[in-house]
Amino acid sequence: MTRTWQISDVTEAARARIATARLAAAYGVPPVERARLTASLGAQLRSCLTKGGTWRLTLETGTASRAGARAGEEVLHAVVTPSPEAAAAGQPPWRVTVPCPEAVADVGVGAVADDPAELAQALLGADEDTTLVLERLAEQEGLVDFHREELQQTNQGVVALHAELDAAGRAQREAFAAERKARTEAENARRRLTFLADASAVLTASLDHHEIVRRLPELLVPEYAASVDVWLFDQDGDRPGPAHAAAAVVAARTGRPQYAAAHPGGLPGVDDLPPSALAPDRPLLCIPLPTRQAPLGVVTLSPPGERWDPDDAVMLVELTRRASIAIDHAQRYQHNRDIAETLQRALLTELPAPPGLTLAARYLPATHGLNIGGDWYDAFRQPDGGVIAVVGDVTGHGLRAAVMMSQLRTALRAYAVDGGSPGQLLTRLHTFLHHLQPDLFATAVIARFHPDDPTVTWAAAGHPPPVLRTPDGGVRTLDAKPGAMLGIPLRQEIADHTVPMAPGSTLALYTDGLVERRARGIDPGIARLADALGSFGPAELDADLEGSADGILRPMLSDSERDDDVCLLLCHLSGTD
Repeated sequence: MTRTWQISDVTEAARARIATARLAAAYGVPPVERARLTASLGAQLRSCLTKGGTWRLTLETGTASRAGARAGEEVLHAVVTPSPEAAAAGQPPWRVTVPCPEAVADVGVGAVADDPAELAQALLGADEDTTLVLERLAEQEGLVDFHREELQQTNQGVVALHAELDAAGRAQREAFAAERKARTEAENARRRLTFLADASAVLTASLDHHEIVRRLPELLVPEYAASVDVWLFDQDGDRPGPAHAAAAVVAARTGRPQYAAAHPGGLPGVDDLPPSALAPDRPLLCIPLPTRQAPLGVVTLSPPGERWDPDDAVMLVELTRRASIAIDHAQRYQHNRDIAETLQRALLTELPAPPGLTLAARYLPATHGLNIGGDWYDAFRQPDGGVIAVVGDVTGHGLRAAVMMSQLRTALRAYAVDGGSPGQLLTRLHTFLHHLQPDLFATAVIARFHPDDPTVTWAAAGHPPPVLRTPDGGVRTLDAKPGAMLGIPLRQEIADHTVPMAPGSTLALYTDGLVERRARGIDPGIARLADALGSFGPAELDADLEGSADGILRPMLSDSERDDDVCLLLCHLSGTD
């Protein structure tokens, strides 16, 4: 469809505009596009009338070919061709295209009013469609402005909300990071304290300083150190030789931990030194083993990684201090133990060999703790030809007990020179100990043999009873009522007891270390001793009393931890031919 209008005055322009609006409505052009079309056309026609001349308006329908339109879409083309004068002046044609959703074969324009006033009003103003559309556009623009403002406010709120959420997220992440850091630090501190407590328990469990030195590297490698070297000074105080790192020498001389590396370690309480010539490629931490007087030695460590954490270094210094205390205690213990054992053995007498009586004694010091020095045995002759055999036990242990034991032994020998029965001798020892050492006590059992008397007289003061084996192999415990312990604040007269002792009999005197076991009491141990003594034949005891003593100790001590001294004195009357 093609329509053409020649326009040279206002009336023709108004009729052409009204016809265009009606055709656009007939072709289904949307109201908004129709309003825009008529408004643009009206403005163009007014401009043409101002310039003068005859203009031609052409409307035609067809398929879209312009840019921006959908292919195959029906459109309405409007073209205003300038007058020859305008065309000569370079005025280009005016064109506009709008979509036509409802294409029709042909439509009529209908009658257009001839009243010039109405036509002019239609050209200068807006027809009814344009007015309605413009009103709707105004309303829609108002709504659009309202929604735009509301959207802007919403966007501002969303932006503010996002900002608050970002800030809250950052604060929460920082709080979580701080919490994780605090938890990690707490876990590391707990781990170090637990390790320090466990390692201290391991180091202090032994009283052998060589064992402590051996265990220290086992505790630290590989978690806290790649290597550990423990260097103990000699007892005379000699200091390191050329085989030790210079940092170890400085630590020994100053008593302060030293860190030797290419870069400062920044470890608390540790001095920095240049790298060691013995190990220039790895850091060394040299920590002295402190005591009240002077360091015992130096512990040299290399780190498990590139360097130590400062808190780990503090823990290592503290562990070394505790190891030093344990080593010092172990060395002191061993020193005191050696002195007590030496004194104890020096005071144990050489057994006499009277006619018809064979003696065999065993003394075994405790293997655990300082429990040596209290047990003792002795045997000697009296002026009348009798033989005194005694086994005793001083309460307490160590040097003091050993010294007290030597005093009791000397006093007993002195009292026995004047004669007296076992009960009388123990009574005098009781008075002597009570006045000499009121806070020390002792137990003892004394047996007196005489070659002219077929009996044995014995007395005990708080001591385990003797065990007697008769020639026929029978064994019994001499459990007559003993006296109280020696030295207690009690006046007492200790009684004598006499039993027959035929040739071939054996009397066993002993201390509680041989028969007493923890949680089981002493009676089961005495019964075991009786069984062991009864297991020998008379010929064995006559032929080898020393071997018999060993044969008693082996089964008796097989279940013992040897945490106390052990004394055994066998007195055997030789059998008749």
